[in-house]
Amino acid sequence: MLKVEHIGIAVQSLDEMIPFYEKLLNTPCYKTEVVESEKVNTAFFQKGTTKIELLESISEDGVIAKFLEKKGEGIHHIAFEVEDIESEMKRLSDEGFQLLQTVPKEGADNKLVCFLHPKSTKGVLIELCMERK
Repeated sequence: MLKVEHIGIAVQSLDEMIPFYEKLLNTPCYKTEVVESEKVNTAFFQKGTTKIELLESISEDGVIAKFLEKKGEGIHHIAFEVEDIESEMKRLSDEGFQLLQTVPKEGADNKLVCFLHPKSTKGVLIELCMERK
């Protein structure tokens, strides 16, 4: 793993939270994107090398909607940038971590992603991400 790529935060409303984070971070939202496969709208902020991803559900049965129902707004996941996602997936699987995908899938912000099940990471949802070529 190369670095923390971003921190994902589940929110009820991007319309409400984008201005809030723009004020908090003193920086504009640089990108919004819909990820249909995850049933989510995303908004990204960058301050120095730190990136924040806001996640808003676009479906009542989406993973973010379920998260918000159980836990409310807050940190959803921590994403780590990797050089070779398939090699890292194999390494972590060999180390006993449970992957939520068997192959990387398309994520937001031009990334290939894979999530690790929180049951195998002491309760923290971990995302692996690699820039798509």
